[in-house]
Amino acid sequence: MCNKSDKSNNNKESILKGSTSIFVDETLVPIVEDQVAIFESKYDAKIKIVPKSEAEIIVALFKEKSGIAILTRNLTVNENKIFVEKKITPKITKFATDAIAFISSKSNKDTIVELETVIAFMKGKQSPSIKGLVFDNPNSSTVRYMKNLAEVNDIPKEGVYSFKTNDEVIKFVAENEGMIGVVGINWLTQPMPNMQTYIDKVNALSVKAKGGAKFYPPSQNNIAEGKYPLARDLYIINAQGFSGLGMGFASFVAGDIGQRIVLKSGLLPAYMPGRKLNISSEINSDKK
Repeated sequence: MCNKSDKSNNNKESILKGSTSIFVDETLVPIVEDQVAIFESKYDAKIKIVPKSEAEIIVALFKEKSGIAILTRNLTVNENKIFVEKKITPKITKFATDAIAFISSKSNKDTIVELETVIAFMKGKQSPSIKGLVFDNPNSSTVRYMKNLAEVNDIPKEGVYSFKTNDEVIKFVAENEGMIGVVGINWLTQPMPNMQTYIDKVNALSVKAKGGAKFYPPSQNNIAEGKYPLARDLYIINAQGFSGLGMGFASFVAGDIGQRIVLKSGLLPAYMPGRKLNISSEINSDKK
């Protein structure tokens, strides 16, 4: 039941009806597009996807009176405090695990890379095997992730490039030998038709963790077994403050249908979808 604060929203939006916008980390757009398409086909709802960098999403959430976001991390303690000041308790739903992938042109002979080498490059140490690192956006979740991993506040001024989207990164890396692109794995597992030509020209590199003994590609199985070192959890942040589509969409994505969509996308579901088995009470002994 909606409380008094919901009354102004009752006629416009409920958990399964109405329209709203969702801020989506640009690295996660393909999987969210799939979820929204199926959700809209089942309910009288319209969800507008607003792709932004991670930093832009956080700023937008604080500026809006209410909001929904899909991020590659949970909220920090300080971010939660800001919502408390707004008298909103965000509802957090983990729904999947994806990975950051390193990609290179297929014209490169190497299909492996040591994470330590990439981290050293992030610290400004040049490498004969890396001409440059290519990111989607200076404010993106991939940049933040790699900066945290390398324990640096700023990316090097030389040898690191950034564009605006993952598509631009893939195109650039496909056409430039020696460059390593840093993208969300979802852009490789679910490319748009116009990007397939470029996807066919790049390799997702196998990565050896710091102190590791083997190289592992960013496959669904390796993410599930904890072998791939660049995995990250995905979250729906519902800061609407009322019983709206944020609640309904989060429940859908974390439910059986939504988790099957995640599984099919090549990412790792937070909750493994169940399988229905038909068990007969009789045994057919007829022999052919």
